[in-house]
Amino acid sequence: MILSRLLASLLPLAACWLLAGQTLQPAAPVRQAPPALSAEVPPTRVFGFHDFTQQARWDADFLAVPDPELARLHLKVLTSAPHWASSPEDYATAQYVAGRFKAAGLETEIVPYSVLLDKPLSVQIEAFDAAGTKILSGPTREHVDVPADSAADRFQNDPRILPAFNSSSPSADLTAPVVYANYGRLADFRRLADFGISVKGKIVLVRYGGPYRGVKVYVAQLFGAKGVLIYSDPADDGQKTPQPYPAGPDRPDSAVQRGSVQFLPIYPGDPTTPEVASVPGLPASARIPLDKLQYDLPSIPANPLSSADAAPILRALAGPDAPREWQGGLGFPYRLGDGMVTVHMHLTNDTRLRTIWDVIGKIPGATDPRHWVIAGNHRDAWVYGAADPNSGTAAMLETVHGLGVLLQHGWRPRRTIVMASWDAEEEGMIGSTEWVEQHPAELRDAVAYFNIDVAVSGPNFNAAAVPSLRRFMREIAAEVPSPAGGTVSEQWSRQQNRGRTDTATPGQPALEDLPQVGELGSGSDYTPFLQHAGVPSTDVGSDGPFSVYHSVYDNYDWFVHFADPTFAYTQQQARFLGLELLHMADAEVLPFDYTAYAQAVQGYLDQAHSRATGHGLKLDFAAALAAVGQFASAAQDARRSQVSPPRDAATLDRALDAAERALLLPAGLPHRPWYRHSIYAPGEFTGYEAVVIPGVNEAIDASDTPRAQAQLDLLAQALTRAADALTLAAR
Repeated sequence: MILSRLLASLLPLAACWLLAGQTLQPAAPVRQAPPALSAEVPPTRVFGFHDFTQQARWDADFLAVPDPELARLHLKVLTSAPHWASSPEDYATAQYVAGRFKAAGLETEIVPYSVLLDKPLSVQIEAFDAAGTKILSGPTREHVDVPADSAADRFQNDPRILPAFNSSSPSADLTAPVVYANYGRLADFRRLADFGISVKGKIVLVRYGGPYRGVKVYVAQLFGAKGVLIYSDPADDGQKTPQPYPAGPDRPDSAVQRGSVQFLPIYPGDPTTPEVASVPGLPASARIPLDKLQYDLPSIPANPLSSADAAPILRALAGPDAPREWQGGLGFPYRLGDGMVTVHMHLTNDTRLRTIWDVIGKIPGATDPRHWVIAGNHRDAWVYGAADPNSGTAAMLETVHGLGVLLQHGWRPRRTIVMASWDAEEEGMIGSTEWVEQHPAELRDAVAYFNIDVAVSGPNFNAAAVPSLRRFMREIAAEVPSPAGGTVSEQWSRQQNRGRTDTATPGQPALEDLPQVGELGSGSDYTPFLQHAGVPSTDVGSDGPFSVYHSVYDNYDWFVHFADPTFAYTQQQARFLGLELLHMADAEVLPFDYTAYAQAVQGYLDQAHSRATGHGLKLDFAAALAAVGQFASAAQDARRSQVSPPRDAATLDRALDAAERALLLPAGLPHRPWYRHSIYAPGEFTGYEAVVIPGVNEAIDASDTPRAQAQLDLLAQALTRAADALTLAAR
């Protein structure tokens, strides 16, 4: 019955794609999924619950619902056509997701925003050697030799595939000499300067890896470069003996990694409306004019290349040998360039306001509707986006399926659950950022945001979270069964400890014996929630070799052969996300462990003190250390109240909920005030990687003593505010 209803719901979407020229084909035969995995004996004690008995029953009912075959069907539908943000095919995916939300009983709406996006009209990259001979006329098309009737051929030849491009790059028509700059890190550009090589007026050729691609362009621009080409080097694929698609999971030499080069560490979202939601009809006076966009978008052009297109340029370069650690995997020595090899970049983009669509579904809370528990995943993709992001969309839809079954069984959440399908994440986390900027008042009462993006590219579970939710994540992992046997927690610990030779002291398990939860940097939709609005956040995935990232080869055929053939890991991720929602929405007391937060911040301060000493900076850490001590003491008192809560825990919940927001800096970080979190932010020169206590550490990196001391004092004030909030929790 469930499958028949789902198939019926596909008809409008199928019609939409048929009109667009794409026929939905039946799924190719694949191995059958294993039977639904049964949960281990449910826990009797879970942090946040005085009595877990009833919740354990709801958990068991939920865990039985997510269906790998329905997840397979979701993914096949969602990846049947390229669906770049704002395209008709993108809107069709929004309709599909909205239909699944409504079918499960969620209050559902499709929310449009009008945002600045650029669409490539033409991309031409030509290269000439020292003799003026053309050595590249490209870029060449992403193409592998396969039978004409194969799935791989159908995916690579869809006429709706856009040229491989870097969104947010300006149009350009320029010719300049080429310099090779390794990963395009700040340190790499400084090293070129040490060699006496200037990139001013040059086109810089850099490889993917290291910092976020937009940071490569940001740094190149700071050093005066005229343009940037970013290519995928085989040495960075992590495979000694690569097996290129379609024979194996690895990247063919024609594959191109698309991606945004917006300066996301400055601010994400619609570049024309920082701090303002780009709702339809927003007056022009509320937007930054295009000719005034000087902070968030590059002023120099950038475009991605395949390794096949980068190879002739690199082979032709003369000049000094590149340092040994800059050598790549193309099979010849890399050199830095002597100004004789030139590249012509001719990029033509159509840049204008376009409509994107978030899908929002709600289950109102029965007793505490004001407090929201939010989960989100983005739908849009550079091409098909099977692993990134629609494995996450398929998992989220099976989570929603499970919640819908619980609703039919009479369950109602204590707090409101909000499910979100974001659009235009790939362009700069736009859909989620605009929604956050539209709902500042409501988000002051949001208790958590749970993110899922690339839900599955392989079997290795990973998670990141604010420290107060690390225990929460481990408890969920101990309850969700793993397709590899046992629980997610057991497999997670096993993979993290693989290769370790140290042993714990008898009777004293090492911290590493627990699965380690990572820190949140940036690069996905938790960024506006945590780092702008101060909502405690998590992010989960299940990883594997994924060198086809952001290419045409991240398609359904690749996914079912190499990522998750039985969709058992997609089922696992649906279960994990669902238990996150159930436990947070139904907890008798919010399950935030601020003792872990205080311990983490103490460690960050100790590290910053050592780094400051190493930089020769004399800073006064006394106020910050006193404040973190106060925070730790208040966290201990709050935890005692959580273990033995009062009958009416509303005051306790409000105080626990306020502590994370108390860590926000009213004026934001230096040079980038949109980022307001005092503990976590993407690095100005890293992009995705988390920088902890960023105001302090980035000032130390710059050897700026006055700024570092000012940021230490602001951090002390934020920690004191958080301690004051937790003190209310303990009363």
